[in-house]
Amino acid sequence: MRRAVFLDRDGVLNAALLDARGRPLPPPGLEQLVILPGVPEACVRLRAAGFLLIGCTNQPDIARGKTTAAAVAAINAAVVQAAGLIEMRLCPHDDADGCACRKPRPGLLLAAAAAHGIDLRASWMVGDRWRDVAAGQAAGCRTIFIDRGYAEPPPDPPADLLADGLPSAADMILECR
Repeated sequence: MRRAVFLDRDGVLNAALLDARGRPLPPPGLEQLVILPGVPEACVRLRAAGFLLIGCTNQPDIARGKTTAAAVAAINAAVVQAAGLIEMRLCPHDDADGCACRKPRPGLLLAAAAAHGIDLRASWMVGDRWRDVAAGQAAGCRTIFIDRGYAEPPPDPPADLLADGLPSAADMILECR
């Protein structure tokens, strides 16, 4: 069995935009995509330690008709390349769809584990929203919450660890192995 670090996209790998209420939004296109400082280097260190790196992202704006699957695919491809991920798992649904892949449900992580022979108990989920942490907990992973100060509830139950960005999260993961 292999170990993985599952990474949320917006707010963990790339900068999230904020709406007027202080809630995170994805970049609308490649022109607005900003890879966060230290992300490529943190990913290099995690890969060197033997972790598979897999992005897991909710993109409900596809279901809401606010963006296209092609626009999201272009952003995902750029993030995968910049961070050196093996793939980006995507949920294009909204809450009302009731799918198994939309975080906080663990479907994205479970499918990746089945496809890549991943030991979820030896793996991590890193996210900046309560949904990410809940998905990791439901899948049986250890979790790290990157608190970006969004106007929304924190994870409950809380994540195993708290970080200020992916570089410090990578330090914590590497210390725990």
